[in-house]
Amino acid sequence: MDPITLRLVAEPLIEQALREDITSEDVSTAAVMPEAHAATVQLIAKQAGIICGLDVFERTFQLLDATARAERHVTEGAAVKPGDHLADVFADARALLSGERVALNYLQRMSGVATETHRMAALLEGSGTTLVDTRKTTPNMRVFEKEAVRVGGGTNHRYNLSDGVMLKDNHIDAAGSITAAVAAARAHMPFVRKVEVECETLDEVREAVEAGTDIIMLDNMEHDAMAEAVALIAGRAETEVSGNVDEAKAAAIRDLGVDYVSSGALTHSAGILDLSMKHLRLLD
Repeated sequence: MDPITLRLVAEPLIEQALREDITSEDVSTAAVMPEAHAATVQLIAKQAGIICGLDVFERTFQLLDATARAERHVTEGAAVKPGDHLADVFADARALLSGERVALNYLQRMSGVATETHRMAALLEGSGTTLVDTRKTTPNMRVFEKEAVRVGGGTNHRYNLSDGVMLKDNHIDAAGSITAAVAAARAHMPFVRKVEVECETLDEVREAVEAGTDIIMLDNMEHDAMAEAVALIAGRAETEVSGNVDEAKAAAIRDLGVDYVSSGALTHSAGILDLSMKHLRLLD
């Protein structure tokens, strides 16, 4: 994660997570380690996957002990396997004990998303279709989950509602038609932004093309209908496939020639990567 995003966006969320976990004191740590004492602990992989979130992991401990540092033995985005020794963390023992769960929660979740993204991106490799994420993220976890998609080999769609115009079925219903919705969007937004329209039928695709839409999303359409839609669009707009895209569906659309495939499953259905902090040792 780039340093500015880590400092300005991610860090306040990490602090909030720490406050959630330590409301007054860590009574277990206070009992066994009442005074500061330098220590180190190992970060170990227990499952194969793609590691992501090392900066967030390290920063969690630094918020508890400014001198904390992680000596990394793998790089961000590396493939790891069970038993791999990923890093040694050095800090006050109290920070290591109190920050362990929060730090691992971020690292495991981000690594799980990166691993799922890596698997799906591999299915599209060489097809010319770009895998992108969605806004179906865990509340207050978007910055972490979208970073994990990027590290895993995917690309970020719009970050939030301020990033771009996407006219979905309810927007179209509110405006009265695709044509009216696109015209209203053009009149409202800065010229530098694109307009994307969600289409579920070929008639909607035709109307979106005629309205001058920049990106047409083929939402929950059958494979043959999507192929017909791509032919109908004929390069007059960029194309995106969406709607319950899992690994099986991603593999099946390789031949369509669409520009993008978006998958909410990258974030809303990814598991965690099993990681552990082991062998804490006091120094001196």
